[in-house]
Amino acid sequence: MQTLKDRLRDEGVRRRRAMTPTARADAAQALAEWIQVAPFRLEYDVTVACYVPVGDEPGSTTMLDALLDRGVRVLVPAVPAGDPAPLEWVRYDGPESLATGRWGLLEPTGERLAPSALKAAAVVLIPALAVDTSGVRLGRGAGYYDRSLPGVDAELVAVVFDDEVVDALPAGDFDVPVGWVLTPGGGFEELRVGELG
Repeated sequence: MQTLKDRLRDEGVRRRRAMTPTARADAAQALAEWIQVAPFRLEYDVTVACYVPVGDEPGSTTMLDALLDRGVRVLVPAVPAGDPAPLEWVRYDGPESLATGRWGLLEPTGERLAPSALKAAAVVLIPALAVDTSGVRLGRGAGYYDRSLPGVDAELVAVVFDDEVVDALPAGDFDVPVGWVLTPGGGFEELRVGELG
């Protein structure tokens, strides 16, 4: 039987597939531009964890390159073999370092770092299908990020399209709330984590 979360995921995927290539490209450019005015300190001694957008995910490697332009160290996830587990991390040095990994995701070809490498991050940009105003994030359902984020003391930012910030989403016991959302039209916005939507 399909759960409410499953139905919301299906709706989100259908909505994203209906986006035009132009709308997707414009959104990716806007997200990269918001990196330049992020409300967090992004300098040479800061580590930021991000994702390499694929398929219908918001953003592009331009967003990652904007982080590099700020001088920060950028880590991106690498999916470990086997059942869902905490993500491994690899340093991003530019789009030429990417190759296709598990599930068709793009991952840097450099040295894989243990899941604990995420603890060095000051900011984590996380893909989501939706996020609500209290910080509940709707992911793809495998739980890789929810297994990776406990114990991480960083600003957690869900990256979504403008219409994917909603009043309320169902939350599970193991869901890790985010404190911020980044959208193409609104930029970085702080959420009311822990408050009812």
